[in-house]
Amino acid sequence: MIVHVVSSWLRLPAGAYVRHLPPVHSPLRRLLFAELAVVLTVTFATTGVRSAARLISALLAPVPLNQQQVVIHTPQSSVGWLEVLLQLTSSVSLLAWGGLAWLLLSRDGVLWRQGDRTDVGWGVLLAAIVGIPGLGLYAMSLQFGWTKQVIPSALTSPFAEIPLLLLAAAAAAVAEEMVVVGWLCTRLAQLRWHAGWIVLCSAVLRGSYHLYQGISAGFGNLAMGLLFGWVFLRTGRVWPLVIAHFVLDVVAFIGPVLFSGQLSFVGL
Repeated sequence: MIVHVVSSWLRLPAGAYVRHLPPVHSPLRRLLFAELAVVLTVTFATTGVRSAARLISALLAPVPLNQQQVVIHTPQSSVGWLEVLLQLTSSVSLLAWGGLAWLLLSRDGVLWRQGDRTDVGWGVLLAAIVGIPGLGLYAMSLQFGWTKQVIPSALTSPFAEIPLLLLAAAAAAVAEEMVVVGWLCTRLAQLRWHAGWIVLCSAVLRGSYHLYQGISAGFGNLAMGLLFGWVFLRTGRVWPLVIAHFVLDVVAFIGPVLFSGQLSFVGL
């Protein structure tokens, strides 16, 4: 049964976006493989390796995983204006990753489908599909020891914290969806990978760089990656994914700040 399900998934049919992509022939194929290696090393592949190493280190520690904490946004300076500057540079770097993905595809004449007014609605719907069960998975995983206690923010600036977190949410959404889904899936499709393998590759990458939060975070983000990759290959539209990711991160980052002490029932 499991083998049949996996086999069916890997034979997933591609949407019109993939079918209409121009193929890449030698020697350009070698350049494309080089582009994949360099961009992934600079961005999320290296992050994934580090994240997996951090999880292994946490599992080898004498303290149970669910008694350990991980802070997503940590202070980088005790000086107010320097703290704002350093947080801004982190977000700008992520935005540049997304810009790099867009630039590489645009240079080759490959463009994602234009968005429209329905992108916001689809983005919010995707956020709900992922976020509601994701919250339950986190609460359950914390009880069973499969994840760390996730602290969204330890920033101390009372006036700058929420704007900085909003920018960080937007930057993460742009970087992850444009690189891990839009660019990676497009390039693999140009190399004529099968749609199922494309989605699986993108999802595994997404899961890998979230492993620092715990085992369940890796699997939860892998599931999110399967959904987002499938949606992209069927539609060729990346903006609903960016919007969905932004909504998820805004809730995750700012919810605990606004409702401090009122979300203990889910471990936040």
